[in-house]
Amino acid sequence: MEGKKKLSDFKLIGLTGTNGAGKGEVAKYFQIKGYAYLSLSDVIRDELRARGLEASRDNLITCGNELREKFGPDILARRVAEKIQGPTVIDSIRNTREVAYLRSLGNFILIAVDAPVEIRFERVKRRGRNESATTLEEFKQKEEEEKKLDENSQQLEACLKLADLTIINDGSFEDLRTKLEELG
Repeated sequence: MEGKKKLSDFKLIGLTGTNGAGKGEVAKYFQIKGYAYLSLSDVIRDELRARGLEASRDNLITCGNELREKFGPDILARRVAEKIQGPTVIDSIRNTREVAYLRSLGNFILIAVDAPVEIRFERVKRRGRNESATTLEEFKQKEEEEKKLDENSQQLEACLKLADLTIINDGSFEDLRTKLEELG
């Protein structure tokens, strides 16, 4: 990567990507490298706890959209930014204004993580979180809902297009680690 910055040169590494693509595994890789971990979804989980609601995928999406509508589309990024104290990997970026805000902090790179839909569906089933989609078709339908361009909604597809680089995570964790090591 002569002439280009390595991943380790960035203080802030943002992660966006499709459900089940492996963003959490990428985040773990950077944590091993000494980065702190923050997640925009954790801001929403805290809000759901305060409301006495479970952190189901549907509730996370609805609550996140409500917070963006009430406090502005970059609210989750602003709340997470208050906690940054050094090199940090920031997970669950799903709105273009979140990307813009985090870029404004400087020394930031956005990585998109993706994988074929069938692989992602199987991963999501295995991890056993509170997911509402029980079939591949339902999973695909939920994904279409996340592609909206409403300013206060999730804008996953637009975020994927804003990424500085995309990692296709269609193999093992070792394959993913090798890809990340090659990027520095």
